[in-house]
Amino acid sequence: MSSAPSSSSFAPLILHVDMDAFFASVEQLDHPELRGRAVIVGGSERGVVSACSYEARKFGVHSAMPIAQARRVCPNGVFVPVRMARYAQLSRLVMAVLERFSPLVEQASVDEAYLDVSGLERVFGPPRRLGAALKQAVVAETGLTCSVGMAPVKFLAKIASDQNKPDGLFILTPDDVPAFLDALPVSKIPGVGRQTLEKLTLLGVRRVGDVAGYPERFWRERFGKWGEVLYARARGIDPRPVVPDCEAKSEGAENTFAEDSDDREELKRWLLDQAERVGRRLRREGHAGRTVTLKIKFSDFKAISRGKTLRESTASTRMIFQTAAELLDAEPLPRKVRLIGLSVSNFSSARRQRSLFPENETDQDKTLDATLDAIREKFGPESMVRGRIFGFRKS
Repeated sequence: MSSAPSSSSFAPLILHVDMDAFFASVEQLDHPELRGRAVIVGGSERGVVSACSYEARKFGVHSAMPIAQARRVCPNGVFVPVRMARYAQLSRLVMAVLERFSPLVEQASVDEAYLDVSGLERVFGPPRRLGAALKQAVVAETGLTCSVGMAPVKFLAKIASDQNKPDGLFILTPDDVPAFLDALPVSKIPGVGRQTLEKLTLLGVRRVGDVAGYPERFWRERFGKWGEVLYARARGIDPRPVVPDCEAKSEGAENTFAEDSDDREELKRWLLDQAERVGRRLRREGHAGRTVTLKIKFSDFKAISRGKTLRESTASTRMIFQTAAELLDAEPLPRKVRLIGLSVSNFSSARRQRSLFPENETDQDKTLDATLDAIREKFGPESMVRGRIFGFRKS
């Protein structure tokens, strides 16, 4: 199944590139003493695991696991904080490498992307040679390994990239697709979550091949539009093209507290710190959004979100904070707060113009943001802070 076929059988040819344990691998790259050790990347003690090395996975550690639980199952693990700016920097390097191999690169997340390389065998040689060259180029540029899946359509390429991790290369030819899907656990189909899997199990559907035992109408009646997608994927069909330059849809930040709190002033200081981070990332990427969303998780784990859409898009730290603070003021807070966060979405595609409305940022806001951005870029993110969060200890 993984032998290289003739290039004539690979039209179209989609690649899915997935960096191996990306955040943890970056930490091992930057800190050689961590190589070969169980590295766990996460937030505060009451937060969750963002990523972990393959050494940590042997102990049962996985993404989204509570940090406290990860410490119990892997007591000798090395726990390090998230360094999103560093991961984003290396992500940009990886994407630049991928663009050498195809003009059609769709970044799916910070550590994965799709490429349409249909017809490029004439330039790079047969698929196996192309995949190997791409992997070598990523290592040469970043020092990090990736796994590559090659298949006729996107969802199969994504599944293929997970077959031989880490540092793997798996090629799925059109002729191989029927047998591959017939034996594949249905849980491997992207979009089949826990609840869907439970419903499929009750129907006796455990392998993708079992889906084909029912007509499309059967799946449509039970799952609606998703039922049609499931039926199509069980037959190896995925019409989605690789779409380059897919911009981010939102930018956000959140924090889980060491101790639950209902102190509104403290909560607002967290929001200001988050607005600083989100605003800076928006300005760096040239984005601006109209919708600000506040997220709150209470001590009983009940979560709520509240949003407000502004008249015009903004990337102003003050405007983001002010809007989130107003949303917080409107909430009664029946219980103490475990987590608070904010996000900006509903991005505009054009650069912002001078606002005609008083709610939006002023020229002074823009000048202050630009000045602080420049200072932090040169001297570090903690080199200058606003007075309200001066000395604020973040966990």
